[in-house]
Amino acid sequence: MEVFRIKMFLGIATFVLLSDIYVWQAVKTLTKNKSKPYQKIIYWFYWSIPFLFLAILFGENIWHYFENNKLARTWFMAMFFVVYVSKFVTAIFVLLDDIKRLFKLIWHWIERNLLSMKKEAAEEELEEAIETDVKKISRSEFIARAGLVAGAAPFILLTRGISSGAYKYQVRRVNLVLPNLPEAFDGIKMLQISDVHCGSFYDRDAVYRGIRMIKEQKAHIVTFTGDFVNNRTNEANDWADMFSEIKAPMGVFSILGNHDYGDYVSDWKSPEEKQQNLEDIYALHKNMGWKLLRNEHVILERENKRLAILGVENWGDRGRFQKFGDIDKAKKGMPDVPVKILLSHDPSHFDTIIQPNHKDIDLTLSGHTHGFQFGVEMGPIRWSPSQYIYKHWADLYLLEKQMLYVNRGFGFLGYPGRVGILPEITVFTLNRTA
Repeated sequence: MEVFRIKMFLGIATFVLLSDIYVWQAVKTLTKNKSKPYQKIIYWFYWSIPFLFLAILFGENIWHYFENNKLARTWFMAMFFVVYVSKFVTAIFVLLDDIKRLFKLIWHWIERNLLSMKKEAAEEELEEAIETDVKKISRSEFIARAGLVAGAAPFILLTRGISSGAYKYQVRRVNLVLPNLPEAFDGIKMLQISDVHCGSFYDRDAVYRGIRMIKEQKAHIVTFTGDFVNNRTNEANDWADMFSEIKAPMGVFSILGNHDYGDYVSDWKSPEEKQQNLEDIYALHKNMGWKLLRNEHVILERENKRLAILGVENWGDRGRFQKFGDIDKAKKGMPDVPVKILLSHDPSHFDTIIQPNHKDIDLTLSGHTHGFQFGVEMGPIRWSPSQYIYKHWADLYLLEKQMLYVNRGFGFLGYPGRVGILPEITVFTLNRTA
């Protein structure tokens, strides 16, 4: 195993064991008055789950089986997310109760040791009070029950997100005002999808419903903003025929995302094998009829008027993300055009490079965040854990005269579902005026 994977697995193992040890206190509290055989059944059932997860992670042969079996891997990830997010919520309740106990014990220690009480009676009275308080603040059945009930909520939500959220495609319609847009392009429709992650799919009929929805929009231009696969190009073998049905009269334009390069695979047999995987994904886009933009641009003409679409390779400023994107190279040799639309997978590229240094880019289309596949979007209320990682994580943003749109993604990665943040097909109408 590579060093990064060992570190990642050790971190997961620590999280698993700490969560289970802590939540076990609540389970033990609620079963303490049950019969011994009942307690043993609960004990063996409870602890079999974390040790099964750890066996899969650290058993080299078992892990390779899950790596090579997409369905098994998908459901393993599903169970892991559902079980341990639920346990994490339960652990919060137990932790809050323990923090309360700790502060009370510290306060009683201060009273006993720093106030220098002189009377024996007062000392005895204080010790009795401490003993009484310790009993009062011990982990109660109420806290245990409340924690387990609270933990059931994410269990239900995440399970439902697998069964009903993963393929619940939403068509989002956005009117964009581009004052410099040539009249010939006024009113055209441009469609965006992103983050297909076809290596995660397990329901062919459901995916094809999404493809039909895309085709029904009859967009003039279609754009794809990266991450067609999870790790290897061959994940697309069963899905490329579907996506090749996506056509547009003015073209389908695509870019690569961080997952498309094969950089997250640890067991390439040689550098040549990894390079061949990359060549295969170039060929995949071509065979689907998509124009893959690798730090380059295309000029679209309509009624002798022009519009530029630029596409850069992945550029991210967090973790192990690549910095292959080169906007200067993409602009090289580009004629003067009134409107420039950029495809860049990671929105941090816009924040770090495009917005400060390339004011001539009118619109940037990104993806990458998936909106964390979890959150709340109800009218003006929008929340997702993604917002604590990315400044711009979903929907349309206007910064001075530049616009950024972050697509929530068509597929899913890791957790095979979505809660609140549903898969997205975006249809833009380009307008000269509001």
